[in-house]
Amino acid sequence: MTQQIDPGIKTVVHLMRHGEVFNPEGILYGRLPDFHLSELGRKMAERGAEYFAERDVVHVVASPLDRAQETATPIAARRDVELATDGRLIEAANFFEGKRFSVGDGVLRRPQVWPKLYNPFRPSWGEPYKTQVARVRAALEAARDKALGHEAVCVSHQLPIWVSRLAAEHRPLWHDPRKRECSLASVTSFVYVGTQLVGLEYHEPAKDLLPSKTTKKFVAGA
Repeated sequence: MTQQIDPGIKTVVHLMRHGEVFNPEGILYGRLPDFHLSELGRKMAERGAEYFAERDVVHVVASPLDRAQETATPIAARRDVELATDGRLIEAANFFEGKRFSVGDGVLRRPQVWPKLYNPFRPSWGEPYKTQVARVRAALEAARDKALGHEAVCVSHQLPIWVSRLAAEHRPLWHDPRKRECSLASVTSFVYVGTQLVGLEYHEPAKDLLPSKTTKKFVAGA
């Protein structure tokens, strides 16, 4: 039975990126297991918990990947709610998962990868942008319904968050990965009135903790 939502009620769903990951080899870890937050990443997660401590958060849900769960855990604990998991918030699938693959590493000079790079608009190297948008939108709407009239936090990953924002702002999904506004532990907030999305906000609770130099992935966020 479909839930009836008061068309005048306001709900905010915060889509948060996880904190920094311990990744000394600099590989594109994608959906691989056992990639955990670094010491700095744990500090970022605590900063997120502080950011949401005084907000009206009644529902916290995260991607099943370790780094997202570890980022969400202190938020749920601070708000005294049970942490839920939603597979629709997972990182984008990527052909280059498990490989070193970042801007400036000479990947475009490798003929064996060219068949996966022919179409940046889809993209041809992994999960289509439209598919990511559809699943994240469904996760956001489910969180909205759980937190109706209050606030929810969904912890996810850079690329799914960014393309979801682009779609919400009616912008093209294809983009330059170096220009994503989605830093580690950042919060992109989706504001609903009833079921209607009426606004977005962007905040960086851990801005002062961000590394001065970060490796930015060419085909996927983290």
